[in-house]
Amino acid sequence: MIDKLEMFLAVAKEGHFGRAAQSLGITQPTLSAGIKQLEETLGVLLIFRGSRYGGLTPEGQSALVWARRIVGDTRQLKDEMRATRHGLSGCLRIAVVPTALTWAARLAARYGEAHPNVGLTILSRSSSAILQMIEDLEVDAGISYLDNEPLGKVSAVPLYDESYTLVAPHGHPLAQGGAVAWSALNGQRLCLLTPDMQNRRIINRRLADAGVNPLATVESNSTVVLVSQVLNGDWLTILPHDVAGFLAQGKPLSLVPLENVGPGHAVGLIAPWREPHTPVLEALLTEARRMVR
Repeated sequence: MIDKLEMFLAVAKEGHFGRAAQSLGITQPTLSAGIKQLEETLGVLLIFRGSRYGGLTPEGQSALVWARRIVGDTRQLKDEMRATRHGLSGCLRIAVVPTALTWAARLAARYGEAHPNVGLTILSRSSSAILQMIEDLEVDAGISYLDNEPLGKVSAVPLYDESYTLVAPHGHPLAQGGAVAWSALNGQRLCLLTPDMQNRRIINRRLADAGVNPLATVESNSTVVLVSQVLNGDWLTILPHDVAGFLAQGKPLSLVPLENVGPGHAVGLIAPWREPHTPVLEALLTEARRMVR
Protein backbone atom coordinates (compact mmCIF):
# COMPACT_ATOMS: atom_id res chain seq x y z
CA MET A 1 0.00 0.00 0.00
CA ILE A 2 2.76 2.46 0.92
CA ASP A 3 4.54 1.96 -2.39
CA LYS A 4 1.27 2.69 -4.23
CA LEU A 5 0.84 5.90 -2.24
CA GLU A 6 4.42 6.87 -3.13
CA MET A 7 3.50 6.38 -6.80
CA PHE A 8 0.38 8.52 -6.37
CA LEU A 9 2.40 11.30 -4.73
CA ALA A 10 4.95 11.21 -7.56
CA VAL A 11 2.25 11.54 -10.24
CA ALA A 12 0.56 14.39 -8.35
CA LYS A 13 3.89 16.20 -8.04
CA GLU A 14 5.12 15.71 -11.61
CA GLY A 15 1.76 16.01 -13.38
CA HIS A 16 3.06 13.44 -15.86
CA PHE A 17 3.18 9.64 -15.72
CA GLY A 18 6.50 9.30 -17.54
CA ARG A 19 8.35 11.79 -15.34
CA ALA A 20 6.80 10.30 -12.20
CA ALA A 21 7.96 6.80 -13.19
CA GLN A 22 11.44 8.13 -13.94
CA SER A 23 11.64 9.87 -10.55
CA LEU A 24 10.81 6.57 -8.82
CA GLY A 25 13.14 4.48 -10.96
CA ILE A 26 10.34 2.26 -12.29
CA THR A 27 8.70 1.71 -15.68
CA GLN A 28 5.59 3.62 -16.68
CA PRO A 29 3.49 0.41 -17.01
CA THR A 30 4.47 -0.51 -13.43
CA LEU A 31 3.43 2.96 -12.26
CA SER A 32 0.11 2.84 -14.11
CA ALA A 33 -0.63 -0.61 -12.70
CA GLY A 34 0.18 0.61 -9.18
CA ILE A 35 -2.15 3.62 -9.48
CA LYS A 36 -4.91 1.39 -10.81
CA GLN A 37 -4.47 -1.03 -7.89
CA LEU A 38 -4.63 1.89 -5.44
CA GLU A 39 -7.85 3.13 -7.05
CA GLU A 40 -9.35 -0.37 -6.85
CA THR A 41 -8.38 -0.64 -3.18
CA LEU A 42 -9.93 2.74 -2.33
CA GLY A 43 -12.92 2.26 -4.64
CA VAL A 44 -12.58 5.67 -6.31
CA LEU A 45 -10.98 7.25 -9.37
CA LEU A 46 -8.01 9.35 -8.26
CA ILE A 47 -6.67 10.70 -11.55
CA PHE A 48 -8.37 11.88 -14.71
CA ARG A 49 -6.57 10.29 -17.61
CA GLY A 50 -7.07 9.46 -21.25
CA SER A 51 -4.05 9.46 -23.49
CA ARG A 52 -2.22 11.58 -20.85
CA TYR A 53 -2.44 12.86 -17.27
CA GLY A 54 -5.56 14.98 -16.77
CA GLY A 55 -5.22 16.11 -13.15
CA LEU A 56 -6.59 14.82 -9.87
CA THR A 57 -10.26 14.07 -9.37
CA PRO A 58 -11.99 15.62 -6.32
CA GLU A 59 -11.46 12.29 -4.56
CA GLY A 60 -7.82 12.40 -5.64
CA GLN A 61 -7.39 15.84 -4.08
CA SER A 62 -8.70 14.51 -0.77
CA ALA A 63 -6.59 11.38 -1.04
CA LEU A 64 -3.48 13.51 -1.66
CA VAL A 65 -3.75 15.02 1.84
CA TRP A 66 -4.04 11.57 3.42
CA ALA A 67 -1.28 10.12 1.23
CA ARG A 68 1.18 12.79 2.36
CA ARG A 69 0.26 12.17 5.98
CA ILE A 70 0.50 8.38 5.74
CA VAL A 71 3.77 8.38 3.79
CA GLY A 72 5.24 10.99 6.14
CA ASP A 73 4.23 8.96 9.20
CA THR A 74 5.67 5.81 7.66
CA ARG A 75 9.00 7.48 6.96
CA GLN A 76 9.02 8.82 10.50
CA LEU A 77 8.38 5.35 11.91
CA LYS A 78 11.29 3.94 9.90
CA ASP A 79 13.56 6.75 11.08
CA GLU A 80 12.63 6.21 14.72
CA MET A 81 13.16 2.45 14.54
CA ARG A 82 16.53 2.96 12.82
CA ALA A 83 17.55 5.51 15.49
CA THR A 84 16.53 3.12 18.27
CA ARG A 85 18.65 0.34 16.83
CA HIS A 86 21.61 2.18 15.29
CA GLY A 87 21.57 5.72 16.67
CA LEU A 88 21.03 8.75 14.46
CA SER A 89 21.71 7.87 10.84
CA GLY A 90 20.22 8.34 7.40
CA CYS A 91 19.96 11.58 5.44
CA LEU A 92 18.44 15.02 5.97
CA ARG A 93 17.40 17.13 2.98
CA ILE A 94 17.32 20.90 3.52
CA ALA A 95 16.20 23.54 1.00
CA VAL A 96 17.63 27.02 1.60
CA VAL A 97 17.03 30.49 0.17
CA PRO A 98 20.23 31.59 -1.63
CA THR A 99 20.96 34.43 0.79
CA ALA A 100 21.04 32.01 3.76
CA LEU A 101 23.44 29.41 2.37
CA THR A 102 26.29 30.50 4.63
CA TRP A 103 24.06 29.93 7.68
CA ALA A 104 23.03 26.55 6.26
CA ALA A 105 26.71 25.59 5.96
CA ARG A 106 27.38 26.57 9.59
CA LEU A 107 24.38 24.59 10.80
CA ALA A 108 25.39 21.58 8.68
CA ALA A 109 28.93 21.68 10.06
CA ARG A 110 27.72 21.74 13.67
CA TYR A 111 25.14 19.03 13.01
CA GLY A 112 27.64 16.83 11.16
CA GLU A 113 30.13 17.10 14.01
CA ALA A 114 27.49 16.05 16.55
CA HIS A 115 25.88 13.36 14.36
CA PRO A 116 28.49 12.06 11.87
CA ASN A 117 26.32 9.18 10.64
CA VAL A 118 23.64 11.49 9.21
CA GLY A 119 24.22 12.72 5.66
CA LEU A 120 23.05 16.19 4.66
CA THR A 121 21.81 17.39 1.28
CA ILE A 122 21.51 21.18 0.92
CA LEU A 123 19.59 22.65 -2.04
CA SER A 124 19.27 26.32 -3.05
CA ARG A 125 15.64 27.23 -3.73
CA SER A 126 13.20 30.15 -3.59
CA SER A 127 11.06 30.58 -0.47
CA SER A 128 7.86 29.51 -2.25
CA ALA A 129 9.58 26.42 -3.67
CA ILE A 130 10.83 25.50 -0.19
CA LEU A 131 7.30 25.48 1.23
CA GLN A 132 6.07 23.35 -1.66
CA MET A 133 8.96 20.90 -1.28
CA ILE A 134 8.22 20.52 2.43
CA GLU A 135 4.56 19.87 1.68
CA ASP A 136 5.44 17.36 -1.05
CA LEU A 137 7.87 15.53 1.30
CA GLU A 138 10.76 16.31 -1.06
CA VAL A 139 12.81 17.87 1.75
CA ASP A 140 12.79 17.47 5.51
CA ALA A 141 13.36 21.12 6.42
CA GLY A 142 14.12 24.53 5.00
CA ILE A 143 15.84 27.79 5.86
CA SER A 144 13.69 30.67 4.71
CA TYR A 145 12.00 33.93 5.68
CA LEU A 146 9.66 33.71 8.66
CA ASP A 147 7.74 36.97 8.40
CA ASN A 148 7.18 37.84 4.77
CA GLU A 149 4.99 35.07 3.34
CA PRO A 150 2.40 32.75 4.94
CA LEU A 151 4.24 29.67 6.17
CA GLY A 152 1.28 27.55 7.19
CA LYS A 153 1.65 25.15 10.09
CA VAL A 154 5.38 24.62 10.61
CA SER A 155 7.89 24.34 13.41
CA ALA A 156 10.28 27.29 13.24
CA VAL A 157 13.57 28.29 14.88
CA PRO A 158 14.53 31.96 14.19
CA LEU A 159 18.21 32.22 13.20
CA TYR A 160 18.89 35.88 12.40
CA ASP A 161 17.46 39.16 11.06
CA GLU A 162 18.73 40.31 7.67
CA SER A 163 20.65 43.56 7.35
CA TYR A 164 21.61 44.71 3.87
CA THR A 165 24.95 45.66 2.37
CA LEU A 166 25.88 47.30 -0.90
CA VAL A 167 28.63 45.42 -2.75
CA ALA A 168 30.62 47.78 -4.97
CA PRO A 169 33.95 47.75 -6.83
CA HIS A 170 36.86 49.42 -5.04
CA GLY A 171 36.94 53.04 -6.11
CA HIS A 172 33.22 53.36 -6.82
CA PRO A 173 31.91 56.77 -5.68
CA LEU A 174 29.41 55.17 -3.29
CA ALA A 175 32.22 53.22 -1.61
CA GLN A 176 34.12 56.34 -0.51
CA GLY A 177 32.13 57.29 2.59
CA GLY A 178 30.10 55.66 5.34
CA ALA A 179 26.62 54.20 5.21
CA VAL A 180 24.67 54.89 2.02
CA ALA A 181 21.01 55.89 1.82
CA TRP A 182 18.79 53.69 -0.32
CA SER A 183 17.83 56.77 -2.32
CA ALA A 184 21.48 57.12 -3.44
CA LEU A 185 20.99 54.02 -5.61
CA ASN A 186 18.72 55.87 -8.02
CA GLY A 187 20.15 55.58 -11.53
CA GLN A 188 22.87 53.10 -10.52
CA ARG A 189 23.54 49.91 -12.52
CA LEU A 190 22.17 47.17 -10.31
CA CYS A 191 22.40 43.40 -10.56
CA LEU A 192 19.92 41.64 -8.28
CA LEU A 193 18.35 38.28 -7.60
CA THR A 194 15.52 37.22 -9.90
CA PRO A 195 11.95 38.36 -9.05
CA ASP A 196 10.89 34.89 -7.90
CA MET A 197 13.26 35.24 -4.94
CA GLN A 198 11.76 36.70 -1.79
CA ASN A 199 14.93 38.68 -1.09
CA ARG A 200 14.43 40.48 -4.43
CA ARG A 201 10.87 41.41 -3.47
CA ILE A 202 12.15 42.77 -0.15
CA ILE A 203 14.87 44.79 -1.92
CA ASN A 204 12.32 46.08 -4.44
CA ARG A 205 10.13 47.40 -1.62
CA ARG A 206 13.09 49.06 0.11
CA LEU A 207 14.10 50.78 -3.13
CA ALA A 208 10.55 51.79 -3.99
CA ASP A 209 10.05 53.27 -0.50
CA ALA A 210 13.16 55.37 -1.15
CA GLY A 211 11.79 56.60 -4.46
CA VAL A 212 14.09 54.41 -6.55
CA ASN A 213 12.74 52.55 -9.55
CA PRO A 214 13.88 48.98 -8.69
CA LEU A 215 15.12 47.90 -12.12
CA ALA A 216 18.09 45.61 -12.54
CA THR A 217 20.10 45.37 -15.75
CA VAL A 218 21.37 41.92 -14.70
CA GLU A 219 19.38 39.30 -12.77
CA SER A 220 20.35 35.87 -11.48
CA ASN A 221 19.13 33.32 -8.95
CA SER A 222 22.73 32.91 -7.78
CA THR A 223 24.46 35.23 -5.33
CA VAL A 224 27.80 34.05 -6.74
CA VAL A 225 26.83 35.39 -10.18
CA LEU A 226 25.83 38.74 -8.69
CA VAL A 227 29.15 39.24 -6.91
CA SER A 228 31.05 38.07 -10.02
CA GLN A 229 29.14 40.65 -12.05
CA VAL A 230 30.23 43.41 -9.66
CA LEU A 231 33.79 42.12 -9.79
CA ASN A 232 33.90 42.17 -13.60
CA GLY A 233 32.04 45.38 -14.36
CA ASP A 234 30.67 48.67 -13.10
CA TRP A 235 27.66 47.12 -11.35
CA LEU A 236 26.40 47.20 -7.78
CA THR A 237 24.49 44.55 -5.92
CA ILE A 238 22.63 44.39 -2.60
CA LEU A 239 22.98 41.33 -0.39
CA PRO A 240 22.48 40.41 3.26
CA HIS A 241 25.58 41.31 5.25
CA ASP A 242 26.64 37.73 6.05
CA VAL A 243 26.65 36.29 2.53
CA ALA A 244 28.10 39.53 1.11
CA GLY A 245 31.08 39.28 3.46
CA PHE A 246 31.67 35.64 2.58
CA LEU A 247 31.53 36.13 -1.20
CA ALA A 248 33.55 39.36 -1.27
CA GLN A 249 36.34 38.13 1.01
CA GLY A 250 39.76 38.55 -0.59
CA LYS A 251 38.37 40.36 -3.65
CA PRO A 252 38.79 44.01 -4.69
CA LEU A 253 35.28 44.84 -3.55
CA SER A 254 33.88 47.22 -0.96
CA LEU A 255 31.04 46.39 1.42
CA VAL A 256 29.02 49.50 2.17
CA PRO A 257 26.28 49.36 4.82
CA LEU A 258 22.87 50.62 3.73
CA GLU A 259 21.02 52.87 6.13
CA ASN A 260 18.52 51.02 8.28
CA VAL A 261 14.87 51.66 7.46
CA GLY A 262 13.25 49.57 10.16
CA PRO A 263 13.90 46.04 11.41
CA GLY A 264 15.34 43.40 9.11
CA HIS A 265 13.39 40.37 8.00
CA ALA A 266 13.64 37.25 10.16
CA VAL A 267 15.18 34.12 8.63
CA GLY A 268 14.94 30.74 10.30
CA LEU A 269 14.85 26.97 10.10
CA ILE A 270 11.41 25.58 9.29
CA ALA A 271 10.15 22.01 9.36
CA PRO A 272 6.74 20.35 8.98
CA TRP A 273 4.73 20.70 12.15
CA ARG A 274 4.65 17.25 13.67
CA GLU A 275 4.76 15.93 17.22
CA PRO A 276 7.07 14.24 17.66
CA HIS A 277 9.55 15.02 14.90
CA THR A 278 11.79 12.28 13.59
CA PRO A 279 14.91 11.91 15.76
CA VAL A 280 17.23 13.24 13.04
CA LEU A 281 15.00 16.28 12.43
CA GLU A 282 14.52 16.99 16.13
CA ALA A 283 18.31 16.93 16.50
CA LEU A 284 18.57 19.50 13.68
CA LEU A 285 16.06 21.81 15.37
CA THR A 286 17.93 21.42 18.65
CA GLU A 287 21.26 22.25 16.99
CA ALA A 288 19.74 25.36 15.39
CA ARG A 289 18.51 26.56 18.80
CA ARG A 290 21.97 26.00 20.28
CA MET A 291 23.62 27.87 17.43
CA VAL A 292 21.59 31.05 17.91
CA ARG A 293 22.18 31.02 21.67
